[in-house]
Amino acid sequence: MPVYDATHIRNVAILGHQGSGKTSLVESLALVTKLIPEKGSVEKKNTISDYSPAEQKRGGSTQAAVIPIYRDGYKVNLIDIPGNDDFIGEAIGVTGVIKGAILVIDASVGVQVGTVKHWKQLRKKGVPTFIFINKMDKEQIDFEMLLEEIREKFGKNVISFCYPLGHDDRFDGFANAVDLKAHIYNGNECVEAEIYPDKRDKVFELHNTIVEEVAKVNDELLEKFFNGEEFTPEEINASLKQSVIAGDITPVIVGSAAKNIGVQTLLTMLIDYLPNPADLKPLEAKDEDGKEIVRPTNDNEPFSAYCFKTLVDPYSGVVNIVKICSGVLKAGDEIYVKGNTQKVAGLYVMTGKKLDPVDELHAGDIGAITKLDEVKCGDTICSPKSIISYQSVHYPTAVIFKAIVTDKATEGKLVPALAKIQMEDPCVEVTRNNETKQLLLGGVSETHIDFIVDKLKTVYKISVETERMKVVYRESIKVTGEGDGRYVKQSGGSGFYGVVKMRFEPAEESSFAEEVFGGAVPRNYFPAVEKGFFEALQKGPLAGFPVIGVKGVLVDGKYHPVDSNEQAFRMAAILAFKDAYPKCKPIILEPILRLRVNVESRFTGAVLSDLNTRRARIQNIEEKDFGNQEIEVLIPEAEVIDYTTQLKSITQASGFFNREFYRYEEVPEYLKERVIRDNKIEE
Repeated sequence: MPVYDATHIRNVAILGHQGSGKTSLVESLALVTKLIPEKGSVEKKNTISDYSPAEQKRGGSTQAAVIPIYRDGYKVNLIDIPGNDDFIGEAIGVTGVIKGAILVIDASVGVQVGTVKHWKQLRKKGVPTFIFINKMDKEQIDFEMLLEEIREKFGKNVISFCYPLGHDDRFDGFANAVDLKAHIYNGNECVEAEIYPDKRDKVFELHNTIVEEVAKVNDELLEKFFNGEEFTPEEINASLKQSVIAGDITPVIVGSAAKNIGVQTLLTMLIDYLPNPADLKPLEAKDEDGKEIVRPTNDNEPFSAYCFKTLVDPYSGVVNIVKICSGVLKAGDEIYVKGNTQKVAGLYVMTGKKLDPVDELHAGDIGAITKLDEVKCGDTICSPKSIISYQSVHYPTAVIFKAIVTDKATEGKLVPALAKIQMEDPCVEVTRNNETKQLLLGGVSETHIDFIVDKLKTVYKISVETERMKVVYRESIKVTGEGDGRYVKQSGGSGFYGVVKMRFEPAEESSFAEEVFGGAVPRNYFPAVEKGFFEALQKGPLAGFPVIGVKGVLVDGKYHPVDSNEQAFRMAAILAFKDAYPKCKPIILEPILRLRVNVESRFTGAVLSDLNTRRARIQNIEEKDFGNQEIEVLIPEAEVIDYTTQLKSITQASGFFNREFYRYEEVPEYLKERVIRDNKIEE
């Protein structure tokens, strides 16, 4: 397999709303570059990028797939990204390492929620982007109206590089507004032809718009433009590349992936106008001492790479997909990973699920490595002689949790299977709550969790069911109170004798102290009293929840020179706590979360109204990019269990949020009895 250096590589993500035709576009690009002999289809479940059983069952992508295509000495690493919001982690991971993207829009539907989300993600990362308007062969497509909608949503720098052509309003090709050549579909392929007379004015209008943008690149071209001189093709291409890379222009291409219309032109423009990895500014990293450094993307630098995707393959084991950030990696090289030196056993170029072995990969390229211990998404691998680390991509936190249960026969397989799923999907969280005895599975949405559960059943053959997550409450006290504890048992021989008087006070943190005078309780029994106090806190008398925020103070007591022992004083402390607890105005505490809810401004009022019904306290509202607002709130966890579904409903699936634990606060009096009734921990 040929070796490609950075100047001949393009790394391009393909994004868009679910159903816009991303996977079909990948098939078309693979066909025209002769990577495959014939196109697969989503319906026939035989595409190269949707290869997993889950994807074939759902009829849509669930994980990023790398498809390298080759043309005229160039290698274009296409990365097909799921359009479904449940797999947003895939888009976040990939857009952190690429500098080129195709945003696919279904012409028959227009700009959808997923389109906007992916656009914002690309803008945030500064990724030069092409917009491919797919399915132009559908009926009743109004291109002018569609282009205006795109410009309204994405900005006036969106410029069409193509104009659709057709007779009787039927799309059968397009004119390239850059080189003024028409491409007409003859039933089998696109062939070069004359621009239809009735479309020439529109095409030349677009061409003039492009020329005006070219003239803005530098003073020399601007002067040439005002003098009425024509630009050479080389000047046009060089200037357009500069403008696309800078984000000053977002080109629009029209076509139909089903008929391969516009695909060749798209591929040519990807190579001509997108940056190669060597064009990019040096990557920021930290060296072994934590000092900030930069690392250019070229072969002469020490080797380093970033893992942006991990797969668990039933045959190859763990497969790490990496972007080579600098240097050259060869099969058999020693690399530094998380404090250990390992040898690269298997180096591959990945095409869908197929692994093709290669001898080396160069700076800027994307490849796969197998059998690397403990490497996962976000990890840096590098030369042992030049240890550096790149900043990991920040993935969304899990926002919804469900308890998962299985039978005894498959219980031992569950935790290892979940660990593998977490390696593949950084947005999955798994935690065991020892208090509620629940194993909790967290995801970005309810359907995301349903997908994981289905994967456990179908891939790992584990029978699992889900239950509602139990909120972990706490108990505490509001006032100081005293209690007596007397543990005296005598039945011949050595007995038990321990008597204590203790004071219990509200405090920031639970602690123990003693104020005993005159040796009423010998010092050697203080640890036993302390142990009994903290044991009593583990299960509050009110509802069985752990008790927090109590200071226990030993103030007096009695002992027996023969029958007193540690066990007696431990039990006496427990009894003293139970005696004092009702006098201390016990309360129930609930976990409070800090939520950062990101919504379009037009939905802010409706979201705030809903949050108010959930006992939320608004902390801050901040203007964000692209007309969004971030609402920061403090809210009881009990009110958030079903919030993902409600937020999607209110915001037409455009809103999202992150969550983190804030602190425990008192449950309102009117809810106290209900919380105890519904959540009481039985003996």
